[in-house]
Amino acid sequence: MEYVIIFISAIFVNNIVLSQFLGICPFLGVSKKVDTALGMAAAVTFVMAIATLVTYLLQNYVLVPLKLEFLQTVSFILVIAALVQMVEIIIKKISPSLYQALGIFLPLITTNCVVLGVAIQVVTNEYDFINNAGSHMMNLAQAVVFSIATAIGYGLALVLFAGIREQLELSNVPKGFRGVPIALLTAGIMAMAFMGFSGLI
Repeated sequence: MEYVIIFISAIFVNNIVLSQFLGICPFLGVSKKVDTALGMAAAVTFVMAIATLVTYLLQNYVLVPLKLEFLQTVSFILVIAALVQMVEIIIKKISPSLYQALGIFLPLITTNCVVLGVAIQVVTNEYDFINNAGSHMMNLAQAVVFSIATAIGYGLALVLFAGIREQLELSNVPKGFRGVPIALLTAGIMAMAFMGFSGLI
């Protein structure tokens, strides 16, 4: 039941983009077409799961025992950047077609604050409802489930937003609202819609 709560909460209640406002730049920049939004969502899910796993182990088995917690943010950024580069090289060698499909999105993930934000949230255990008012640290399985669910929530918001923006391109939008203004208004309305899930958990 604990994992179901984490899963539902990360996707709907505490959506990383629409509730916590992390990753707004790629949310607005890569959401013009559903195809590109799906590609970005898949790449973020893959990198976020691996990055959370590595940063969790780094925090609990290197930084905390050596009392180097002050290096958390810097080391996490380096780990995420290195992982993205490694994943890019591996995909390029193993599956060139997948690399061509995701190639443009992988470098974008390096600067996507969603991945870093989730890694920091996991180790600081900000979600007290998971562990009965923070009685113990989030374990590795919970951390991975949380990161995958957060990535799914990010992807869901991205794809929904891209679908709406595609429809808006075909609509008769007033001249002053075309482009970024109508996109920001739509994002705000989506954020209010997701607020309806706030009492779910």
